[in-house]
Formats: sequence, C-alpha cells, structure tokens
Amino acid sequence: MTTPKVLISDALSPAAVQIFKDRGIDAVFQPDLGKNKDKLAEAINGYDGLAIRSATKVTPKILEQAKSLKVIGRAGIGVDNVDIPAATAKGIIVMNTPFGNSITTAEHAITLMLALARQIPQADASTQAGKWEKNKFMGVEITGKTLGVIGAGNIGSIVADRALGLRMKVIAYDPFLSPERALDIGVEKVELDDLLKRADFITLHTPLTEKTRNIIDATALDKMKKGVRIINCARGGLVDEVALRAALDSGHVGGAAFDVFTAEPATENPLFGHPNVICTPHLGASTTEAQENVALQIAEQMSEYLLRGAISNAVNFPSITAEEAPKLKPFISLAEKLGSFAGQLTETGIEKVTIVYEGAVAQMKVKALTSAALAGLLRPMLQDINVVSAPVIAKERGMVIEEITREGECDYESLITVTVTTERQTRSVSGTVFADGRPRIVNIKGIRMDAEFGPSMVYITNLDKPGFIGRFSSTLGEAGINIATFHVGRDAPGGNAIALIEIDGELPAEVLAKVRALPQVQSAKTLHF
Repeated sequence: MTTPKVLISDALSPAAVQIFKDRGIDAVFQPDLGKNKDKLAEAINGYDGLAIRSATKVTPKILEQAKSLKVIGRAGIGVDNVDIPAATAKGIIVMNTPFGNSITTAEHAITLMLALARQIPQADASTQAGKWEKNKFMGVEITGKTLGVIGAGNIGSIVADRALGLRMKVIAYDPFLSPERALDIGVEKVELDDLLKRADFITLHTPLTEKTRNIIDATALDKMKKGVRIINCARGGLVDEVALRAALDSGHVGGAAFDVFTAEPATENPLFGHPNVICTPHLGASTTEAQENVALQIAEQMSEYLLRGAISNAVNFPSITAEEAPKLKPFISLAEKLGSFAGQLTETGIEKVTIVYEGAVAQMKVKALTSAALAGLLRPMLQDINVVSAPVIAKERGMVIEEITREGECDYESLITVTVTTERQTRSVSGTVFADGRPRIVNIKGIRMDAEFGPSMVYITNLDKPGFIGRFSSTLGEAGINIATFHVGRDAPGGNAIALIEIDGELPAEVLAKVRALPQVQSAKTLHF
C-alpha cells in the first residue's frame, strides 16, 4: 500500500499534524496555500486528502486538478467553503467536525449578552479615552429577565443551560424541539410570535436556510418588546441588518451584539457605528480549546478513512464500508428521499419517527438507511446536517426513533416505510427500488402510488371529483410550465385523492396560489429532490 498524502492548506494545530505522521500518513503543512486558489489548484494533484479550515475555498477548478483526492476534512462545522456537489460528483468524501465548537460558540453568545447588558465595550473605550462617564452607561440586570432562544439544538441548548445558571427564564422556538426535550433542558417551548413578544434578550442558534433567512425582519422586530436586545453568533443572514439598524435608530431595539454578518469579511455593514451595537469578527469558534479539538478530530477522521476506509461525520456519504456501498447505495438514496418527502411537508415539532424495513432490505445495514432517512427528514429545516450527525440531532430534539425489520415476504422485494408523528398528525410514505435501480414512491398515507422522484415536484391532496386534472393542467399550461410526469391515487371513488406531479423548472408562488384555489384542492406543496 502506498503511503497516503495529505495537504494541510490552513493553520492547523501542530498536534493534528503529528497525528497524521504518527499514523503513517505523509502530511505536508502549507498553511498559507489556502489563501491563493491558483496556487492551491497547482499544488493539489497527487494528494489523497486535503485538510482545511475556513480560509481555503474548494472550488470546482481546484477539484478538477485534484486527480487523486479522496477526502476533504474541514476542521469545524461549516462547509460553505467547499463545493459539495462538485466533490460528490468526483467521489470525494467531505467530512466536518459538527460538535467541536459548540461550547465555545455558546460561551461567546453568553459573553456578548452580558457585554450588551452592561455596555462593556463602550464603557471601556470611554474610560481609556480619559473620560469618566459613570452616569452615561446605565445597564440592565439579566437576573429574572426572559431569554428567547431561536434554535434549540446543540449550541442553543448549551446557551439555555448557561442562562438558567444565571437565573434567567428561558423560552425557546424550534420546530424540531419536542415537549419532552424542552422539559429536559429546562426551557419553555413557544411559537416564534410568542417568543418575539415576551423576550427581553433574543439569541439566534439556527442554520441559515430558506426558511430561516431573515427570520428576524422588520415585521418580527415590530412584534418585539421595546428595548429588546438581540445577539447573533449563528449565521449572517438570519437578521435583516437594514431593518435592525432602523429599529436601533428609533430606540425600539435597545441593543445588538453580532459575531456574524450577511457579507464576510465585514468591512462595512449597516450596524457599524451605532452606539448600542457590539461587533466581533466571527469569533464564535475562536478559542484555543475549540481549535485544538476540531483539528485533532479531523486528523483522526481523515486518517481512519485513508488507512481503513472508515467514514465518519461525512456530509455527503453515510458511514458504511466499501463492501457494503454498492448494495446499499440505491436504498440509501430511497431512504433519504422518503425522509425528505416527509420533512418538506412537516412544519411542527416531530415527536416520533418510525421506519419499517420489509423484505430483502431488512437484512441490510438498516442503521445507515435510518441515518439517511433522518438526514432527509431534518435537512429542509436544518441545513448543516449529514447522515452521521442526523441521529444525534434527532435525539437532541427529543424525537423517538423506532426501527422495525420484517424479513418475510411483502408486496415488494424490498419496502421502506417512513412514518412521522408530529404534535398534530401522522404522515406515512413508502418506497422501493425496482430492477432499474431507481427509487420510487409506492404508497402515501395508505394510498397506492407509483412515482419516481423528480428534481421539482408538486404534491396535492384533493377530493376525487371530475375536472381536477384538467383544471390543474390548464393552470400550469397558462403559466408556461411543462408537466413531465403525473401520478394520481385515491382511497375510494369520490373520496380522498393525491397527486404527485413532476414539472420542468420551478413553480412560482403566484401559480401555486392559483393551484391551491382550484375546486376540490385541499392542499398543494412544492417539493424538491
């Protein structure tokens, strides 16, 4: 076996470099290389692994030159600087360390909250400038105040724990937080509007997705208490910075402390210069301990993969062996798509997920399949999630995960059924893989169906009455939208029916509104796979 070679293109702990060398891997440490994409593209060929932090941008151009690259290891959670679809297309595993920065980031949020409450940076600057403005900096106590946590995952839960220790009352908004988990971590689960109205301080700990982008906008700000203080150590883009500046200028918002910004590096920003704003340059993960932890973790993970083929914390592939991969691959795709189907339709807290494996698939490595299903289920709301971290995230949110295997005969050679139970309803979807290797949906809510997954689809529930298909087709035709496939099913003549339609391109919101207004249509939703 030839000695694997790893290029380290960002600053990484010397202890991490030593791990590679101790494991018999040829590690080349060039920490400035990641700052120059052209030089990195020239140097990458011949390396089996690339270890990075945030400075290195792994683009398609770089990947095109990486003829031998097998794995990219990101020391940290965010992989925005890696073109994951391009890496996946070339069969390159992308790993991260999803939990190494949690405590450090949570502590930074608490630190900013305290600094905001007592105007510490402003008072420091004033005092060191030779002024003695004791009466100018009137702060507020945090004891007894209500902290609103938006996003109660790993970091949000740690923030809540620390805030409770400071004798604050903590309320949390998170669609995936179960009542049982909320009780365990000592918070009151609330809806977003309730949180906005009640909180004295608001801290954000959610990934940036289409659903969370500008979750704090002008409308949300108007609902908040006068004098509220806002902390963001999560992701730039969660808060409309222009709207927040206006609310600060008017005095409706008492202060803001931001570690992340919509555009980074942030050399200018609407929040800069306001006397009640504290800004730090994305320091959430910047402690000696956190950097050491993530560096050591990524060195171990990459070494295990390059030497033994073990995959852990991969964002684009499940934890399975090379021997299992060809057999499992189509069923992993099926499980993830079934989970995604349910996840895109779920908007309330998930209490339980039941996954039933019947026939030949029940004899496979169902843990990997369950991880894939959970990743698909959670990804619409939690963008930064992978097949390894998905079960952990689900457990953090108090979800009950049940696996059932039935190795006997069923209607299909193999069948996977994903059932999601929320606070309001239970939704079930089944699928299989036929001889052509392509995943299919064969049952939705007990109604038989035979449909392939398409990139852009429309899911409709309706009453089984004449004229629906014609009206729907006309509506899309008038909008210039082509229908690729059209699958329907019903529970009984004249009863409840469903339709799953693949279309070319996207369905504009105004056309979706027209579809929802059609007679007999009960609900309509766009889906993407």
